[in-house]
Amino acid sequence: MSRTTTTRASRVLNTVFAPAIRGRDDPAGAWAKAVAQADEELGVQDPELADSIGRVFASIVEEPRLTPLGWFFALSVVRDRYANRLRIKKVLAEHPEAAAEQIKNPVFVLGLPRTATTLTHKVLAASPEHRGPRAWEMTFTGLEDPEVARRESKRFDQNIKIVTRLFAPGLKHIHPIRAEDPEESLVLMPHGTFWPLFHGSMHSYRDWYANRSEAELAGDYECLKQGLQVLQHGREPKRWILKYPAHLNDMPVIKKVFPDATFVWTHRDPATVVGSACSLVETLWAPYQREPDPREVGRLIMESMVTWVDNALEARLSLPPSSIVDVPYHALSHDPHTEVPRLYSAIGATWTESDAAQLDQVLARPAGTRQHKYHMARYGLQQAQVEEAFAPYLRLLKGFDSLDAQPTADL
Repeated sequence: MSRTTTTRASRVLNTVFAPAIRGRDDPAGAWAKAVAQADEELGVQDPELADSIGRVFASIVEEPRLTPLGWFFALSVVRDRYANRLRIKKVLAEHPEAAAEQIKNPVFVLGLPRTATTLTHKVLAASPEHRGPRAWEMTFTGLEDPEVARRESKRFDQNIKIVTRLFAPGLKHIHPIRAEDPEESLVLMPHGTFWPLFHGSMHSYRDWYANRSEAELAGDYECLKQGLQVLQHGREPKRWILKYPAHLNDMPVIKKVFPDATFVWTHRDPATVVGSACSLVETLWAPYQREPDPREVGRLIMESMVTWVDNALEARLSLPPSSIVDVPYHALSHDPHTEVPRLYSAIGATWTESDAAQLDQVLARPAGTRQHKYHMARYGLQQAQVEEAFAPYLRLLKGFDSLDAQPTADL
């Protein structure tokens, strides 16, 4: 059973950063300064966007366990998200033809965390006919420029290496991240249920987000669409393969913004995944908080995941059956050479000999990683409690054969 603790590097840097961070007692002023710097650098302004994304930073700094280093990270991450949205706006203003790019038949891979969404995304994005947005290009989104690509890809990998070595060493085993790999589409969105999973419970932000209108939610996905349009403009159009577990929560909204979207829903018994999801969130919180509370993590995961699944089950009743492709975890993990070609066929893609030849390489665990070990009891959760909370979803899962028994490690 794993336990996430604050690393020695974090403790040292928290001591160093504590007196050096100016403005910690004035988060609104610190955010206004960060916005002004981004506006000046990019020559674009968006006060409404600055105000809404500023809510993210304001909520993070309310966390009672927030460290000086966490304060610095929060300001940097939120500021970069704002700056990238300005970058996309600038490209669209200077190249209005980019806004006419057609995002045709995108695939959204979704499902509870730790149900092979990453693996499914990876095998679908590997096709020459498909494209998954790469990690670095969602943080620095622009038109094709090989020099910029080399620079930003290198910078991204260097930053991830620092984070995983010094502040969150467990992350490379739970969710390896590399600049050139396809990554979760949340990075192109200003708002979503993802922010608390990375930074803390963020109660004020979650309350604000829960009361947003359908139009505001659609606006987040319009931002995603605009990012994809910029990344597609001037390049060979391919079918976008997108992924984020909590897209479960927004399937009807996604359909309004992307009417021809196909959903690939990965399935696994919730009792086998909540511990793993909790462990991931605890690892993500560690650079921001002094000794994250595992039970607080457990409460957030249960509240979030039950909501996502309940909303997805309701959406499933009204969406065209042909727009949802179900992928049981056990089938994909036990027999990928049968399941992956079936999946390609189900989304209307062509499975080729070239795809078959590279499948084992695509499936291979990244070098230097090991199995992720966890147990949900650490987070105050019991199997019976999970089964009761997910009862409606478990009824759906009865339609799939051979649900896997509770493990202590992921693939």
